[in-house]
This record gives sequence, structure tokens and C-alpha cells, in this order.
Amino acid sequence: MTHIQPAFDGSELAAAAPAARRIVDDYEAWVDEVWPAFVEAADSRRPFTIADVAAEKNLPDPPHPASQWGSLPGRLQDAGIICHHSYGPSTRCRQSLVYVWIGVPASMREMVAARRREARRAARTARTQQRRAA
Repeated sequence: MTHIQPAFDGSELAAAAPAARRIVDDYEAWVDEVWPAFVEAADSRRPFTIADVAAEKNLPDPPHPASQWGSLPGRLQDAGIICHHSYGPSTRCRQSLVYVWIGVPASMREMVAARRREARRAARTARTQQRRAA
């Protein structure tokens, strides 16, 4: 299929139509499919955004792309694979900032994951105590 763009001089410029990304029906199957691409990006130890890796590797979309791409970095952080590096411009919308991630060295991943679990547990305990006091 081609995408035809008329030119001002009356000729037509034909180009390939932009390819639609495949959508995986099951969220967990999608996570299993895209996970290795992000582990590979983390192992490179270069900063990256989620959208950059998805575009570079031509990864499929989750069942609900507008809301489910955002949960993937949390899972990767919980596993100790990535950590926040900085902020950068979005490749899809240049007017917004997105997180830039960097990989955690493989030898430190379990320690980082354990520290994150402990921090989340402490925050949950503090919220529970705060509710009881109120």
C-alpha cells in the first residue's frame, strides 16, 4: 500500500504508507515479548527512552497503548534492570518531557530490586500509620 501526496506542480509523490504497529491482545504476553529488548537496552549502559527502544526494535503495542506503556518502566525498575537517569524530549511529541532511563549493571540488579522493594514497603507502612493516626 502506498501513501500518495500530491505536489504543488501537479505531479504525485508516492511513498510507502506508514506501517501500523501490531497490538498484542494479552498484556502479560506483551510484557514477555518486549522484555528482552529493554534488558538489551539496559545492558548497553546507554541512556534511552521507552519510545526510542520501541521504535528502534519495532516492538508491538500492548492491548491498551495509551495507558499500558507507562507501567512497563515500573516493572523494569522493580526487577532492578533500569533506573531513572534524566529527562528528555518525547520522540512522539516534542513539547513534552519523558523519563530517560539507564541500565543497572547485572551484578547489582538484585540489590537494587531489594532496595526498591524495601522502600516501597516502608512507604506503605508509613501511609498505613498515617491513616490510623488521622
